[in-house]
Amino acid sequence: MYPNRLIAAVFSLLFVFSFASFAQSGGTVLMPLADVKVGAKATAKTVFQGSKPEEFGVEILGIMPDAVGPRQDLIIGKLSGSNAMRTQVFAGMSGSPVYIDGKLIGAISYSFPWSKEPICGITPIEQMISIFTDERKAVASVTQPFTVSASSLLVENWKPELLMDLRGSTTLMSSSDSLLSQLSGQRLSPISLPVTFSGVSQQTLDRFSSTFASAGIVAMASVGSGGSRDLAPLKKADEKTLLGGDSVVMQLARGDISIAAAGTVTHRDGNKIYAFGHPFFSLGSTNVPMNESHVIIVVPSTNNSFKMAVADGMVGSLKQDRATGVYGILGESPKMLPVQINLTTSRGRRESAKFESAVDEFLTPLIVVLGGQNTMVGYERTIGDTTVDVTATIKIKGQDSVRIERRYAGAQAVALGATSVAVPVQTLLRANFPGLEFENLEANFVVSEGSRSAVIERIAIDRAQVKAGGTANVTIYYRTDSGELLSRNEVISIPKDTPTGALTITISDGAKAQETAATQQFVAKNAAELIAILNAAKRPDRLYVTLSRTSAGVISGASEMTDLPPSMLATINNDRSNGGPKELKSRVVAEQLLNSSDHLTTGSQAITIEVTR
Repeated sequence: MYPNRLIAAVFSLLFVFSFASFAQSGGTVLMPLADVKVGAKATAKTVFQGSKPEEFGVEILGIMPDAVGPRQDLIIGKLSGSNAMRTQVFAGMSGSPVYIDGKLIGAISYSFPWSKEPICGITPIEQMISIFTDERKAVASVTQPFTVSASSLLVENWKPELLMDLRGSTTLMSSSDSLLSQLSGQRLSPISLPVTFSGVSQQTLDRFSSTFASAGIVAMASVGSGGSRDLAPLKKADEKTLLGGDSVVMQLARGDISIAAAGTVTHRDGNKIYAFGHPFFSLGSTNVPMNESHVIIVVPSTNNSFKMAVADGMVGSLKQDRATGVYGILGESPKMLPVQINLTTSRGRRESAKFESAVDEFLTPLIVVLGGQNTMVGYERTIGDTTVDVTATIKIKGQDSVRIERRYAGAQAVALGATSVAVPVQTLLRANFPGLEFENLEANFVVSEGSRSAVIERIAIDRAQVKAGGTANVTIYYRTDSGELLSRNEVISIPKDTPTGALTITISDGAKAQETAATQQFVAKNAAELIAILNAAKRPDRLYVTLSRTSAGVISGASEMTDLPPSMLATINNDRSNGGPKELKSRVVAEQLLNSSDHLTTGSQAITIEVTR
């Protein structure tokens, strides 16, 4: 009996100590959700102007169990006070701490759009802290193979990953029409985060406005807060750095282009910072600069009031972005990707932009696209066709560099040119191989007015029979976008080991050549193999010659098995199985990249010859 009593006593003591540790965190007494009572009068803090938090009242109206998710409750409150009544619940208020009798109960984090009164949702502080108690330093690098599809490397298929609202919402009306719920104002949503873009044109922002809006982001173009002064090193934190109620900025990019998302600190415990009370982008483990900030003004608005905040010194890094808030560490510098954009305009003028981007699988590609497009839009016309030549280098520590050479023409040339740099960046980040660390990215854009594009109309060959090891002259006829028919001659070499018989010569652009290729997926076992795949990817702006012949075989995974005997083919392709190996009807004998021309030529044409000995 005595051992059982001893064990029970030990567990009781552990419970008391753990609760005491939670209830007294960083010198601030925390109130468990169970102690929050309906009708209680609370006090909240946030910054309305400058850098000093101001207090306002909150009345506790009730508690919504499982409002955000399983065991993720919300406290419903009503704001009071002159400032709160003037601004209502505003974008940038996310994370504002709420206290009852000096005890912290949680963070203002949700609101009702179009509400006539300042009603808010408060994320309980115990749920904000508990979700990060098992915080990991970073996502572990993976060692399993990474599969890359050919279609994922096409610039035309890229789209921002933030198109979905990952932060969620809670609807308080029974209706299958979610749009009706929003218009009725009965949708409890995470408070929007004001994101200030400095050095970014309004036209560039307009292109991505729907992307940011769907993720609950209020995008604002701003003047200033950019340039080399934003590249200052980490500022040492002290006992007054980022306390509850202070304005905090997560800086996604800094330098000539600055992107800063503003919110409010809920709680500081030593060097740990808890803020927002709802997700930022639901990034999970991340690494984004965390800055002090000051507020210029909170702009009252019938639609959505918002605060205009300016980033000050970087004091740490955001490490986690989860369902009940974000978590940062003071005194840690995040890893950044230095980006250099060089532009040669259609008038021969040279311009450049230099900035650092946060390194994140979802954010970095979007920031790189935005930076490249913004630089070109700032100095080039935005109506009519243009031609953009891209050369870029992504340097990776201890590995070969990724090299990009592309040409785009037409009305979307600027957007496609900027995106061509982001696609390999996103692929590398998704792979997350050990030792894959960016050193810098440099992109060069040369822009000219007009669209120098053409389409292959037909091809002709000077002979019907060619000996193996010989050559044939092929004439490619292509029609320009102005209607002019042009031609170019190419000498095609036939390999010595080519079997006799029919041989198909196909002239096509890189996209068409890859589309008809037997292998549509590539498997990389490490960073070096992935970089080799990216560097070897077919260029959609160049023409390729493909020599192929009829062959009975199959495709198994990423491998081709050609010239198989009928018995093996019958076994593999029997009617009693489905999926697995695919039938292969032709085999590529050789492939050749043709020289570039003045026109971006697309399309595909084929002709058949006979190979002799």
